[in-house]
Amino acid sequence: MKILHKIKDVRNFVKEEKGKNKSIGLVPTMGFLHQGHLELVNKSLADNDITVVSIFVNPAQFGPNEDFESYPRDFNRDISLLKEKGVDCVFAPPVDEMYPENFATKVVVRGLTETLCGNKRPGHFEGVATVVTKLLNITDADRAYFGKKDYQQLKVIERFVKDLNINTKIKGIPIVREKDGLAVSSRNIYLSDDERKSALSLVKSFDVVQNLLDEGERDADVIRERVIDFISGFKNTNIDYVSIVDPETLEYKGLIEDKFLLALAVYVGKARLIDNKIF
Repeated sequence: MKILHKIKDVRNFVKEEKGKNKSIGLVPTMGFLHQGHLELVNKSLADNDITVVSIFVNPAQFGPNEDFESYPRDFNRDISLLKEKGVDCVFAPPVDEMYPENFATKVVVRGLTETLCGNKRPGHFEGVATVVTKLLNITDADRAYFGKKDYQQLKVIERFVKDLNINTKIKGIPIVREKDGLAVSSRNIYLSDDERKSALSLVKSFDVVQNLLDEGERDADVIRERVIDFISGFKNTNIDYVSIVDPETLEYKGLIEDKFLLALAVYVGKARLIDNKIF
């Protein structure tokens, strides 16, 4: 497995492999790999001749009061896991390789970024869209893999890839959950035992919604308030948002007439957790 830190080295590696008519799969990560990441890796390994995994904690997608400095990192463990999987190349650039002096360009996606996490984390999706655009250009990937836990991120990436005619197929992979139902996340490490129990309020709220739908409830505001009451009933929880939106446009839904996305962001202790489900 190659471990590369320079853009030119990754491009040379990809050019050489494509010269042999090999397909390239990309799994972009911020490291501290968990089973969710490894499912993306498994899918890439199954679909492509060559798999590249990037490890880069992207400062551009963190706000001034967010956890960039304390974001969990364990590069040696990540490398060990990826070697075991049979990954071909790891791209682990330093910040100044991705954002050199006088870097002045951003990729901005309108509409999709103005709700949910975009409303709560100004500039976040500009940082995501910019770095993913760079990674897709650097690796010239045939396919790139993203988890559906970050549902809004997936929709933003699908949008700019289409709009900018980037020749990469974006593949969304279902949410991976731990045995108790909690969506896997690098931030789960922040949770104490008590907080972990409270974190399960997110996935358990899906049953609250399904029960209301089964009873005939179709007012999105009523359903949303019931979910808020349910999650707030657990200690250590502080709701960032509970939203019911169209799964494609991410626009607010008032009356439920067809499928919808329930999107959640909740602080449990100091960990900001997200989850979602399409009903």
